Amino acid sequence: MLIAGIDEAGRGPVIGPMVIVGIAVQNTKLKLLEELGVKDSKQLNFKERENIYNSILKISDKYLIKIISPQKIDEYVFGNKLNILEFEIMADIINGLQPDIVYIDSPSRNTKMVTEYIFSKINNRNIKIVAENKADSKYPVVSASSIVAKVIRDREIQKIKKLTGIDFGSGYPSDPKTREAISKYYKELQNYIRKSWKTIRDAKQKNLLEFI
Repeated sequence: MLIAGIDEAGRGPVIGPMVIVGIAVQNTKLKLLEELGVKDSKQLNFKERENIYNSILKISDKYLIKIISPQKIDEYVFGNKLNILEFEIMADIINGLQPDIVYIDSPSRNTKMVTEYIFSKINNRNIKIVAENKADSKYPVVSASSIVAKVIRDREIQKIKKLTGIDFGSGYPSDPKTREAISKYYKELQNYIRKSWKTIRDAKQKNLLEFI
């Protein structure tokens, strides 16, 4: 039986992409993931995630990585449909992996709605979908997806910093370094910024960003 897990990284930041990953393994390999020490990526530090990243991909029978640009995110957020964007990409991943059962770390508390919406978008009605909150802490295959998504997201952030020459910190609105970088270097960072985020809209209203 092919078991899949799906999770995301980078839903909340104001800078950089969101990454959604699906990992699928035969049920006989779930123990191998557990032996790697997979867990919610937030419970592992940068080095720990990098150390098991390649091992996760080697154990996987199939995997899909989707990198969603700030522009695509803005398109959905301005329409109040960020969850819909996630659901549609998750459905694409399921259609690509074709597992027997898939566990999803739900972005919504209404897990019944999440399950029903995604099920309506997949092409194989025999696939069982289980959407749960905190699934990345319950199911090793979702933990594995969480780790891969976080590693990819971290690497994308490093690419942006290298391309722009700007150290903007974590990219999260709560990070003072990120807010300062946006204020000082908006022009250089604008292609990587989510303009739909409240941080940017508030700054625009207060005329704090020269280049908006």
